[in-house]
Amino acid sequence: MKSALIVYGGWSGHDPEECATIYRRWLHEDGYSVRTATETSAFADPSIHELSLIVPIFTMSKIEKAEVENLVKAVEGGVGLAGHHGGMSDAFREAVEYQFMVGGQWVAHPGNIIDYTVDITKPDDPIMAGIKSFPYTSEQYYMHVDPSNEVLATTTFTGEHASWIEGVTMPVVWKRKHGKGRVFHSTLGHQAKEFENVNMATILRRGLNWAARDE
Repeated sequence: MKSALIVYGGWSGHDPEECATIYRRWLHEDGYSVRTATETSAFADPSIHELSLIVPIFTMSKIEKAEVENLVKAVEGGVGLAGHHGGMSDAFREAVEYQFMVGGQWVAHPGNIIDYTVDITKPDDPIMAGIKSFPYTSEQYYMHVDPSNEVLATTTFTGEHASWIEGVTMPVVWKRKHGKGRVFHSTLGHQAKEFENVNMATILRRGLNWAARDE
């Protein structure tokens, strides 16, 4: 049986507990044994190297050196890493080795909650199968991203809220390798209610299963 660890906490505005509950339900339904933790110390546990998947939901906050080193080694060894929005890509701002693994870091969301479009760039990828570009209402994340990411969806900034970024196309969904591990990320999902969007939820759930180590 595949096994997953969800570690949640940090800034409460991203509904970490509510999101963890949704992830746990999905993973149980998809045949995983799942455990949760609410402290970053869980990342230092040697047993995480035996997992199929780790899901971080820990916006901002701090991570200790031993914790991030063990987490990175686990992923480099083949454990999958997957998650969404600031719970994964605005976590542990001082830990550059964590950002290197994730493949991106949040830096801005001009206009805060706005309407924008998510454009599918790789419709033939199994994660995106059957999904067409769709409208979305949330924070439109402006990211610093790794050029080695395999980008599955993007968004384009209009410049309405920051004129100097008009026309910039920004990754929204990507997948990548880090060592032997598979890493998946979506910047969608500012609050738990966004999981009600079928496109967002389908992409994220498929991404979790893609990232998980084969057993």
